Amino acid sequence: MNRKHGIAVGLVVLALALAVGAMAYTGVGPAPGGDSGESIEEFPTEEPSTAESSAEESGSNDGSTTTSAPDTEPFSFTIDETEECGTTCRDVTATLYNEQDETATGITTYIRIFAGENNTDTDDVVWEGTVDVGTLEAGASHTTTERVELSFQGARKVDRNDGWITIQTTVESDDTTVTFRNSEQVA
Repeated sequence: MNRKHGIAVGLVVLALALAVGAMAYTGVGPAPGGDSGESIEEFPTEEPSTAESSAEESGSNDGSTTTSAPDTEPFSFTIDETEECGTTCRDVTATLYNEQDETATGITTYIRIFAGENNTDTDDVVWEGTVDVGTLEAGASHTTTERVELSFQGARKVDRNDGWITIQTTVESDDTTVTFRNSEQVA
């Protein structure tokens, strides 16, 4: 009878181990890193225009990246620093600039990160969040640091896309909306 009891307990332990492993592998359940961003019900975007499609990205010697479109864009931003805070975690410091000659009010930035190069399929969102900026005087800037933590499932999606991500950032103010999109290979 002890042998039967031992086999039954062993099977239960094996089944639990397989279930926990499957949950961690697929990202279902309490896998770490999955609750960094907040779910965005409505993600505003500017319709792609000639100005957006000709947006340029330039790097500098200090490792920062500037993403901006031609001089007609009301906002621009830079990725100032990215620090590793874990295997699937990064602290990203970015600065938003008001390029207008007037004060911008009611500013909110919406950020989505998708797995894959040049991909904006909502099924492939691995992180999203918002930053309420409020008011920016003409020529002023706002710097913030956001923690980006991917779930194991999100990290696996990025890995399956050869390490490529697409970052879509929409800056919405009371008067205008502008969307920036760029792809980077991060792994």
